[in-house]
Amino acid sequence: MSIDLAKEILSWRYEAPYDFYNNDLDTDTLRELLENPYYSVIDNSGELVGFFCIGQSAQVPSGSKFGTYSEEMIDIGIGMKPGLTGKGYGSTFFSFVLNHIQDENCIPIRLTVAKFNQRAIHLYEKFGFVRIMEFRNDSTEFIVMIKKDL
Repeated sequence: MSIDLAKEILSWRYEAPYDFYNNDLDTDTLRELLENPYYSVIDNSGELVGFFCIGQSAQVPSGSKFGTYSEEMIDIGIGMKPGLTGKGYGSTFFSFVLNHIQDENCIPIRLTVAKFNQRAIHLYEKFGFVRIMEFRNDSTEFIVMIKKDL
């Protein structure tokens, strides 16, 4: 992740209800993308199409108090450029991310998704992820999903 790509990602604006995923371009969020395992995904023409993160950066902090992340797994989080969402590119993008992660790891993969994001949940289920639990923070319900078979 470069500083320029991180700034571009933090400037992305999604339409409601996906505006939940909008971020502010400030020192803390920039540091989060640059100092943690975040990776940019670039297409064949050199355009930024999305990003993914692994580990603690992919976890919803309030999930820990529910024991969500107590088992050893690879946590992943993804984000795709707003102009590309909802157009059928999700499978190709997510397949790329999973292939990258699976090439380097052989333990189950876990992800946490906002419950309202049915579009993403449907995509994850197509790739063999199953729901294992739900939790709620102050404002949002989340679903935790795992993919055991690599």
